[in-house]
Amino acid sequence: MRVALAADHAGAELKAELLARLAPLGHELIDLGGDGSNSEDDYPDFARALAMAIIDGKADRGLLICGSGVGASIAASKVPGIRAGLCHDYYSAGQGVEHDDMNVLALGARVIGIETAVSCSTAFLAARFSGAPRHVRRLGKINAIEAEAPDIAAAHRKTP
Repeated sequence: MRVALAADHAGAELKAELLARLAPLGHELIDLGGDGSNSEDDYPDFARALAMAIIDGKADRGLLICGSGVGASIAASKVPGIRAGLCHDYYSAGQGVEHDDMNVLALGARVIGIETAVSCSTAFLAARFSGAPRHVRRLGKINAIEAEAPDIAAAHRKTP
């Protein structure tokens, strides 16, 4: 599997450690940057780069790291077709793929340590979307929300 990794300044150290720890698993790891040298390395920039790598077919999934993981997951999920989830436990990281077809795992470098990050990452990378009818139905509803989002936003911006 082709896996893109990206991190802002707060997540760079954890990203570097994950690259080293995940390399033996046989995935093609694509480092999209964030070396921690510049505090202006902002998570939205790396979230966009990682999301576009997936949308453009250069990566199958992504690992995205910032201080808490929250901002990175929000930013990545703004890109249509990206389903980013913030997970800090093995179960959620695997279940997010199996049930929700999550394609980006967001991690918080200031929240978890390397062992938990490796555990979450391996669960995420090993999991496959189940294709169960209830999960397909729910994914369809998520896709419908995404498709309707511009119209919904426009309708709510109108003044009475």
